[in-house]
Amino acid sequence: MKRFILVIVMVVTLSSSALAGEITFGAGVGLKDVLNELAASFVKINPSAKITRNFAASGVLAKQLDSGAQTDIVFVANVKWMDYMKEKKHVDAGTVRLFAYNTLVFVGKGKPGISRIEELTKLEKIAIGSPKSVPAGEYAMQALKNAGIDKQLEKKLVMARDVRECLMYAERGEVNGAFVYGTDALLSKTVDIWFVVPQKLYSRVVYMSALTVSGVKNQDAVKFFTFLRSAEARAILLKYGFEV
Repeated sequence: MKRFILVIVMVVTLSSSALAGEITFGAGVGLKDVLNELAASFVKINPSAKITRNFAASGVLAKQLDSGAQTDIVFVANVKWMDYMKEKKHVDAGTVRLFAYNTLVFVGKGKPGISRIEELTKLEKIAIGSPKSVPAGEYAMQALKNAGIDKQLEKKLVMARDVRECLMYAERGEVNGAFVYGTDALLSKTVDIWFVVPQKLYSRVVYMSALTVSGVKNQDAVKFFTFLRSAEARAILLKYGFEV
């Protein structure tokens, strides 16, 4: 019996050792580039760390957690989805905090055909993230409604799975233009910003972050989460065009 217990203890110990240093996070697609660099910087000073990343629309991430997905840290592009995760007890409420701010812009290829949101009615196809799961699309719809042109554009909107797909449609010329975040537009070598959506037309783009209820027990995840508030992390966020 004692030998059996010893074997069990050894198996558990080995399993824990194998998982040491492993961190998993889920984040909105618009954060992909900046979080990849933040993760690389963290690993550079913590060589034993292994970070697994999952990028998807905020609504998709929430549904993945509903289905039992194992994640230590989550980053979402609005307060609504973080509130949903808190309500479902997916995240540790005491760790929820602001990560960064962004802006909403409209991009297109070549010479700008329009210069303000009211002129979108002149276009034939406009890419927008699906408002049901993509915060960028939700912000865009809010702006269109407040500008009084949402009904006129109903049949012109091309729904995308996430903000990067919106950008891709614009880069390929499959649409006349697309609503994306300012940081995404800065990364593209193919499209230009035709206009910045007036802030008064939509709620401020806020990225929220939190440790999950399992992540708060992962010392390595907590360490990475703490690193994200460092001066080094702040500098990386600013480099990619985020406001902190």
